[in-house]
Amino acid sequence: MMTRDSLFLLTVFIILDLSALIQLFYYIYYYLPVWFHKHPDAPSGKSPVSVIICARNEEENLRNNLPSVLEQDYPDYEVIVVNDCSEDNSFDVLGNFLTRYPHLKISTVNKDPKFTHNKKFAQFIGIKAAKNDFLLFTDADCQPESDRWLAGMTSHLDDRTDFVLGYGGYHKKEGLLNKYIRYDSMIIAMQYFGMAIRRNPYMGVGRNLAYKRSLFFQNKGYGAYNHMISGDDDLFVNTKASGKNTCVEYRHGMHTRSVPAADIPAWFAQKKRHLTTARYYKSGDKVLLLLEPASRMLFCISTIILLLHSYLWPVVAGIFGLRLLTQVVVFTLTAKKLNEKGLVVFSLFFDIFSPLLNVIVYVSNILNRSGRNQWK
Repeated sequence: MMTRDSLFLLTVFIILDLSALIQLFYYIYYYLPVWFHKHPDAPSGKSPVSVIICARNEEENLRNNLPSVLEQDYPDYEVIVVNDCSEDNSFDVLGNFLTRYPHLKISTVNKDPKFTHNKKFAQFIGIKAAKNDFLLFTDADCQPESDRWLAGMTSHLDDRTDFVLGYGGYHKKEGLLNKYIRYDSMIIAMQYFGMAIRRNPYMGVGRNLAYKRSLFFQNKGYGAYNHMISGDDDLFVNTKASGKNTCVEYRHGMHTRSVPAADIPAWFAQKKRHLTTARYYKSGDKVLLLLEPASRMLFCISTIILLLHSYLWPVVAGIFGLRLLTQVVVFTLTAKKLNEKGLVVFSLFFDIFSPLLNVIVYVSNILNRSGRNQWK
Protein backbone atom coordinates (compact mmCIF):
# COMPACT_ATOMS: atom_id res chain seq x y z
CA MET A 1 0.00 0.00 0.00
CA MET A 2 1.36 3.40 -0.99
CA THR A 3 2.14 5.89 1.73
CA ARG A 4 0.92 9.47 1.60
CA ASP A 5 4.43 10.67 0.68
CA SER A 6 4.73 8.12 -2.12
CA LEU A 7 1.35 9.11 -3.54
CA PHE A 8 2.34 12.77 -3.39
CA LEU A 9 5.62 12.12 -5.23
CA LEU A 10 3.84 10.01 -7.85
CA THR A 11 1.37 12.85 -8.45
CA VAL A 12 4.17 15.38 -8.78
CA PHE A 13 6.06 13.05 -11.12
CA ILE A 14 2.98 12.72 -13.36
CA ILE A 15 2.65 16.51 -13.39
CA LEU A 16 6.31 16.78 -14.37
CA ASP A 17 5.85 14.31 -17.24
CA LEU A 18 2.69 15.96 -18.55
CA SER A 19 4.09 19.50 -18.31
CA ALA A 20 7.30 18.38 -20.04
CA LEU A 21 5.30 16.81 -22.89
CA ILE A 22 3.25 19.99 -23.29
CA GLN A 23 6.42 22.08 -23.33
CA LEU A 24 8.07 19.86 -25.94
CA PHE A 25 4.90 19.97 -28.04
CA TYR A 26 4.94 23.77 -28.12
CA TYR A 27 8.63 23.99 -28.89
CA ILE A 28 8.60 21.38 -31.65
CA TYR A 29 5.17 21.94 -33.20
CA TYR A 30 4.79 25.73 -32.94
CA TYR A 31 8.18 27.33 -32.31
CA LEU A 32 10.64 25.25 -34.32
CA PRO A 33 8.77 25.84 -37.64
CA VAL A 34 9.74 29.52 -37.37
CA TRP A 35 13.26 28.40 -38.28
CA PHE A 36 12.25 25.99 -41.06
CA HIS A 37 9.56 28.12 -42.70
CA LYS A 38 10.26 29.02 -46.31
CA HIS A 39 8.85 32.34 -47.43
CA PRO A 40 7.00 32.10 -50.76
CA ASP A 41 8.50 33.77 -53.81
CA ALA A 42 7.34 37.33 -54.31
CA PRO A 43 5.23 38.10 -57.40
CA SER A 44 6.96 39.88 -60.25
CA GLY A 45 4.68 42.94 -60.12
CA LYS A 46 4.71 45.51 -57.34
CA SER A 47 1.33 46.95 -56.49
CA PRO A 48 1.05 50.50 -55.10
CA VAL A 49 1.18 50.66 -51.30
CA SER A 50 0.14 53.13 -48.60
CA VAL A 51 2.28 53.25 -45.45
CA ILE A 52 0.39 54.61 -42.43
CA ILE A 53 2.01 56.10 -39.32
CA CYS A 54 0.05 57.68 -36.46
CA ALA A 55 1.96 60.17 -34.32
CA ARG A 56 1.15 62.26 -31.27
CA ASN A 57 3.98 64.42 -29.90
CA GLU A 58 6.57 62.34 -31.77
CA GLU A 59 8.77 65.21 -33.00
CA GLU A 60 12.09 63.52 -32.24
CA ASN A 61 11.05 60.07 -33.45
CA LEU A 62 9.69 61.49 -36.70
CA ARG A 63 12.91 63.38 -37.29
CA ASN A 64 15.03 60.27 -36.68
CA ASN A 65 12.92 57.50 -38.22
CA LEU A 66 10.67 58.89 -40.95
CA PRO A 67 13.46 59.25 -43.57
CA SER A 68 14.09 55.48 -43.48
CA VAL A 69 10.41 54.94 -44.35
CA LEU A 70 10.37 57.63 -47.03
CA GLU A 71 13.51 56.26 -48.73
CA GLN A 72 12.39 52.70 -49.38
CA ASP A 73 13.41 50.97 -52.61
CA TYR A 74 9.92 50.69 -54.05
CA PRO A 75 8.47 52.16 -57.26
CA ASP A 76 5.01 53.31 -56.16
CA TYR A 77 4.05 54.13 -52.59
CA GLU A 78 2.79 56.90 -50.37
CA VAL A 79 3.49 57.56 -46.71
CA ILE A 80 0.60 58.96 -44.69
CA VAL A 81 1.47 60.45 -41.31
CA VAL A 82 -1.51 61.25 -39.11
CA ASN A 83 -0.39 64.12 -36.88
CA ASP A 84 -2.86 63.57 -34.08
CA CYS A 85 -3.29 66.55 -31.75
CA SER A 86 0.46 67.02 -31.34
CA GLU A 87 1.56 69.86 -29.08
CA ASP A 88 5.27 69.71 -29.89
CA ASN A 89 7.05 70.68 -33.13
CA SER A 90 5.82 67.69 -35.14
CA PHE A 91 4.03 70.00 -37.60
CA ASP A 92 7.27 71.84 -38.45
CA VAL A 93 9.26 68.60 -38.76
CA LEU A 94 6.67 67.13 -41.13
CA GLY A 95 6.54 70.38 -43.09
CA ASN A 96 10.27 70.17 -43.75
CA PHE A 97 9.91 66.60 -44.99
CA LEU A 98 7.06 67.60 -47.32
CA THR A 99 9.41 69.81 -49.34
CA ARG A 100 11.78 66.89 -49.94
CA TYR A 101 9.47 63.91 -50.35
CA PRO A 102 6.51 64.31 -52.74
CA HIS A 103 5.07 60.92 -51.74
CA LEU A 104 4.55 62.07 -48.14
CA LYS A 105 1.00 63.03 -47.13
CA ILE A 106 -0.01 64.60 -43.81
CA SER A 107 -3.41 64.23 -42.18
CA THR A 108 -3.87 66.50 -39.18
CA VAL A 109 -6.31 65.96 -36.34
CA ASN A 110 -6.77 69.12 -34.30
CA LYS A 111 -7.32 69.04 -30.57
CA ASP A 112 -10.92 69.47 -29.46
CA PRO A 113 -11.69 69.77 -25.73
CA LYS A 114 -15.15 68.31 -26.37
CA PHE A 115 -13.82 65.18 -28.05
CA THR A 116 -11.21 62.73 -26.78
CA HIS A 117 -10.14 59.72 -28.78
CA ASN A 118 -7.69 56.83 -28.82
CA LYS A 119 -5.20 55.76 -31.44
CA LYS A 120 -7.81 53.85 -33.43
CA PHE A 121 -9.43 57.10 -34.52
CA ALA A 122 -6.13 58.38 -35.89
CA GLN A 123 -5.60 55.02 -37.58
CA PHE A 124 -9.04 55.29 -39.18
CA ILE A 125 -8.18 58.77 -40.51
CA GLY A 126 -5.02 57.38 -42.09
CA ILE A 127 -6.83 54.43 -43.66
CA LYS A 128 -9.54 56.73 -44.99
CA ALA A 129 -6.90 58.99 -46.58
CA ALA A 130 -5.04 56.10 -48.24
CA LYS A 131 -5.47 55.85 -52.01
CA ASN A 132 -4.15 52.28 -52.26
CA ASP A 133 -5.68 48.98 -51.19
CA PHE A 134 -2.42 47.57 -49.82
CA LEU A 135 -1.68 49.10 -46.42
CA LEU A 136 1.49 48.78 -44.34
CA PHE A 137 1.50 49.98 -40.72
CA THR A 138 4.31 51.00 -38.41
CA ASP A 139 4.84 53.50 -35.57
CA ALA A 140 6.67 56.79 -35.36
CA ASP A 141 9.25 55.29 -32.99
CA CYS A 142 9.99 52.45 -35.43
CA GLN A 143 12.74 52.19 -38.02
CA PRO A 144 12.89 49.64 -40.86
CA GLU A 145 16.02 47.51 -40.88
CA SER A 146 16.60 48.10 -44.60
CA ASP A 147 15.25 49.85 -47.69
CA ARG A 148 13.75 46.48 -48.76
CA TRP A 149 11.29 46.43 -45.85
CA LEU A 150 8.31 47.76 -47.77
CA ALA A 151 8.86 45.43 -50.72
CA GLY A 152 9.21 42.39 -48.49
CA MET A 153 6.25 43.09 -46.24
CA THR A 154 3.83 43.73 -49.11
CA SER A 155 5.14 41.13 -51.55
CA HIS A 156 2.72 38.49 -50.25
CA LEU A 157 -0.46 40.56 -50.53
CA ASP A 158 -2.54 39.22 -53.41
CA ASP A 159 -6.07 38.02 -54.18
CA ARG A 160 -5.78 35.25 -51.57
CA THR A 161 -3.70 36.92 -48.87
CA ASP A 162 -5.19 39.73 -46.78
CA PHE A 163 -2.71 39.86 -43.88
CA VAL A 164 1.09 39.85 -43.61
CA LEU A 165 2.48 39.55 -40.09
CA GLY A 166 5.93 41.06 -39.60
CA TYR A 167 8.44 41.28 -36.78
CA GLY A 168 8.72 44.44 -34.71
CA GLY A 169 11.75 44.18 -32.43
CA TYR A 170 13.51 46.74 -30.26
CA HIS A 171 16.86 48.48 -30.55
CA LYS A 172 19.68 46.81 -28.64
CA LYS A 173 20.90 48.84 -25.68
CA GLU A 174 22.75 48.23 -22.43
CA GLY A 175 21.02 46.90 -19.35
CA LEU A 176 18.97 43.95 -18.16
CA LEU A 177 15.63 45.66 -18.85
CA ASN A 178 16.51 46.08 -22.52
CA LYS A 179 17.41 42.41 -22.76
CA TYR A 180 14.11 41.42 -21.19
CA ILE A 181 12.11 43.69 -23.52
CA ARG A 182 13.85 42.18 -26.54
CA TYR A 183 13.41 38.66 -25.15
CA ASP A 184 9.70 39.31 -24.57
CA SER A 185 9.14 40.57 -28.12
CA MET A 186 11.03 37.55 -29.51
CA ILE A 187 8.96 35.06 -27.49
CA ILE A 188 5.70 36.71 -28.54
CA ALA A 189 6.88 36.57 -32.16
CA MET A 190 7.71 32.87 -31.79
CA GLN A 191 4.12 32.35 -30.70
CA TYR A 192 2.27 34.35 -33.32
CA PHE A 193 4.57 33.33 -36.19
CA GLY A 194 4.45 29.66 -35.19
CA MET A 195 0.68 29.63 -34.82
CA ALA A 196 0.24 31.46 -38.13
CA ILE A 197 2.52 28.96 -39.88
CA ARG A 198 0.34 26.23 -38.39
CA ARG A 199 -2.63 28.02 -39.98
CA ASN A 200 -3.98 29.51 -36.76
CA PRO A 201 -3.03 33.22 -36.79
CA TYR A 202 -4.09 34.94 -33.61
CA MET A 203 -2.33 38.34 -33.57
CA GLY A 204 0.10 40.73 -35.22
CA VAL A 205 1.99 43.80 -34.02
CA GLY A 206 1.17 47.29 -35.29
CA ARG A 207 4.88 48.09 -35.48
CA ASN A 208 5.06 45.90 -38.59
CA LEU A 209 1.78 44.74 -40.10
CA ALA A 210 0.19 44.79 -43.56
CA TYR A 211 -3.39 44.23 -44.63
CA LYS A 212 -5.91 45.39 -47.22
CA ARG A 213 -7.91 48.58 -46.99
CA SER A 214 -10.91 46.87 -48.58
CA LEU A 215 -10.90 44.21 -45.86
CA PHE A 216 -10.94 46.89 -43.17
CA PHE A 217 -14.06 48.59 -44.55
CA GLN A 218 -15.81 45.35 -45.47
CA ASN A 219 -15.61 44.36 -41.81
CA LYS A 220 -16.66 47.80 -40.51
CA GLY A 221 -13.25 48.63 -39.12
CA TYR A 222 -12.49 47.70 -35.53
CA GLY A 223 -16.15 47.15 -34.72
CA ALA A 224 -16.91 46.16 -31.14
CA TYR A 225 -13.33 46.91 -30.02
CA ASN A 226 -13.25 50.51 -31.19
CA HIS A 227 -13.39 51.85 -27.61
CA MET A 228 -10.26 50.02 -26.45
CA ILE A 229 -6.79 51.56 -26.04
CA SER A 230 -5.14 48.68 -27.91
CA GLY A 231 -6.39 46.19 -30.45
CA ASP A 232 -5.81 48.06 -33.70
CA ASP A 233 -3.37 45.28 -34.53
CA ASP A 234 -3.85 42.06 -32.54
CA LEU A 235 -7.66 42.07 -32.16
CA PHE A 236 -8.16 42.95 -35.83
CA VAL A 237 -5.95 40.01 -36.79
CA ASN A 238 -7.59 37.75 -34.19
CA THR A 239 -11.07 38.36 -35.54
CA LYS A 240 -10.40 38.62 -39.29
CA ALA A 241 -7.31 36.52 -40.07
CA SER A 242 -7.40 32.84 -40.97
CA GLY A 243 -5.01 30.13 -42.06
CA LYS A 244 -5.97 30.78 -45.68
CA ASN A 245 -5.61 34.56 -45.86
CA THR A 246 -2.48 35.17 -43.75
CA CYS A 247 1.26 35.08 -44.46
CA VAL A 248 4.30 35.77 -42.29
CA GLU A 249 7.39 37.77 -43.24
CA TYR A 250 10.45 37.90 -40.99
CA ARG A 251 13.48 37.62 -43.26
CA HIS A 252 16.42 39.84 -42.38
CA GLY A 253 15.86 43.37 -43.58
CA MET A 254 12.08 43.08 -43.24
CA HIS A 255 12.00 43.78 -39.49
CA THR A 256 11.38 47.09 -37.76
CA ARG A 257 13.17 48.26 -34.63
CA SER A 258 11.49 50.42 -32.00
CA VAL A 259 12.72 52.59 -29.17
CA PRO A 260 12.48 50.44 -26.00
CA ALA A 261 11.10 51.66 -22.67
CA ALA A 262 13.79 53.47 -20.71
CA ASP A 263 12.78 52.31 -17.23
CA ILE A 264 10.62 49.75 -15.43
CA PRO A 265 7.56 52.03 -14.88
CA ALA A 266 7.47 52.89 -18.60
CA TRP A 267 7.80 49.22 -19.55
CA PHE A 268 5.12 48.22 -17.02
CA ALA A 269 2.67 50.78 -18.43
CA GLN A 270 3.39 49.62 -21.99
CA LYS A 271 2.97 45.97 -21.06
CA LYS A 272 -0.30 46.71 -19.27
CA ARG A 273 -1.64 48.34 -22.42
CA HIS A 274 -0.59 45.41 -24.58
CA LEU A 275 -2.28 42.88 -22.30
CA THR A 276 -5.63 44.68 -22.18
CA THR A 277 -6.68 42.85 -25.34
CA ALA A 278 -5.86 39.26 -24.32
CA ARG A 279 -9.23 38.63 -22.67
CA TYR A 280 -10.98 39.35 -25.99
CA TYR A 281 -9.14 36.69 -28.00
CA LYS A 282 -10.97 33.66 -29.33
CA SER A 283 -11.49 30.98 -26.69
CA GLY A 284 -9.23 28.47 -28.45
CA ASP A 285 -6.43 31.01 -28.74
CA LYS A 286 -6.70 31.88 -25.05
CA VAL A 287 -6.39 28.20 -24.11
CA LEU A 288 -3.30 27.77 -26.28
CA LEU A 289 -1.69 30.93 -24.93
CA LEU A 290 -2.38 30.06 -21.29
CA LEU A 291 -1.44 26.39 -21.50
CA GLU A 292 2.22 27.01 -22.38
CA PRO A 293 3.18 29.35 -19.49
CA ALA A 294 1.03 27.34 -17.05
CA SER A 295 2.81 24.12 -18.01
CA ARG A 296 6.14 25.96 -17.78
CA MET A 297 5.45 27.00 -14.19
CA LEU A 298 4.26 23.50 -13.26
CA PHE A 299 7.37 22.01 -14.85
CA CYS A 300 9.69 24.24 -12.80
CA ILE A 301 7.83 23.66 -9.53
CA SER A 302 7.60 19.88 -9.95
CA THR A 303 11.27 19.69 -10.93
CA ILE A 304 12.34 21.48 -7.74
CA ILE A 305 10.13 19.27 -5.55
CA LEU A 306 11.37 16.04 -7.08
CA LEU A 307 15.04 17.04 -7.02
CA LEU A 308 14.78 17.30 -3.24
CA HIS A 309 14.35 13.50 -3.20
CA SER A 310 17.73 12.09 -4.15
CA TYR A 311 16.56 8.72 -5.44
CA LEU A 312 14.53 10.42 -8.19
CA TRP A 313 17.13 12.90 -9.36
CA PRO A 314 18.57 10.91 -12.34
CA VAL A 315 15.17 10.62 -14.03
CA VAL A 316 14.17 14.17 -13.21
CA ALA A 317 17.53 15.48 -14.42
CA GLY A 318 17.07 13.59 -17.69
CA ILE A 319 13.63 15.08 -18.30
CA PHE A 320 14.86 18.54 -17.33
CA GLY A 321 17.90 18.16 -19.61
CA LEU A 322 15.75 17.14 -22.60
CA ARG A 323 13.51 20.14 -22.19
CA LEU A 324 16.51 22.45 -21.65
CA LEU A 325 18.30 21.17 -24.76
CA THR A 326 15.17 21.65 -26.86
CA GLN A 327 14.72 25.13 -25.44
CA VAL A 328 18.31 26.20 -26.13
CA VAL A 329 18.22 24.90 -29.71
CA VAL A 330 14.91 26.62 -30.52
CA PHE A 331 15.90 29.88 -28.82
CA THR A 332 19.24 29.93 -30.65
CA LEU A 333 17.68 29.28 -34.07
CA THR A 334 14.86 31.79 -33.52
CA ALA A 335 17.22 34.50 -32.26
CA LYS A 336 19.30 34.04 -35.40
CA LYS A 337 16.22 34.21 -37.62
CA LEU A 338 14.94 37.39 -35.94
CA ASN A 339 18.39 38.99 -35.70
CA GLU A 340 18.32 39.14 -31.91
CA LYS A 341 21.87 38.89 -30.62
CA GLY A 342 23.07 38.16 -27.12
CA LEU A 343 19.77 36.87 -25.74
CA VAL A 344 20.03 33.09 -25.56
CA VAL A 345 21.76 32.81 -22.17
CA PHE A 346 19.54 35.47 -20.61
CA SER A 347 16.43 33.88 -22.10
CA LEU A 348 16.96 30.77 -19.95
CA PHE A 349 16.69 32.98 -16.86
CA PHE A 350 13.83 35.13 -18.19
CA ASP A 351 11.91 32.01 -19.21
CA ILE A 352 11.38 31.08 -15.55
CA PHE A 353 10.07 34.45 -14.36
CA SER A 354 8.19 35.84 -17.38
CA PRO A 355 4.91 33.96 -16.64
CA LEU A 356 4.89 35.45 -13.14
CA LEU A 357 5.56 38.96 -14.49
CA ASN A 358 2.73 38.59 -16.99
CA VAL A 359 0.37 37.48 -14.22
CA ILE A 360 1.31 40.57 -12.17
CA VAL A 361 0.65 42.86 -15.15
CA TYR A 362 -2.63 41.12 -15.98
CA VAL A 363 -3.89 41.33 -12.39
CA SER A 364 -2.92 45.02 -12.33
CA ASN A 365 -5.12 45.55 -15.38
CA ILE A 366 -8.04 43.86 -13.66
CA LEU A 367 -7.63 45.97 -10.52
CA ASN A 368 -7.27 49.22 -12.46
CA ARG A 369 -9.52 49.62 -15.49
CA SER A 370 -9.02 53.38 -15.75
CA GLY A 371 -7.55 55.13 -18.80
CA ARG A 372 -9.48 53.11 -21.35
CA ASN A 373 -9.66 56.02 -23.75
CA GLN A 374 -5.99 57.00 -23.73
CA TRP A 375 -4.34 57.44 -27.10
CA LYS A 376 -1.47 55.00 -26.65
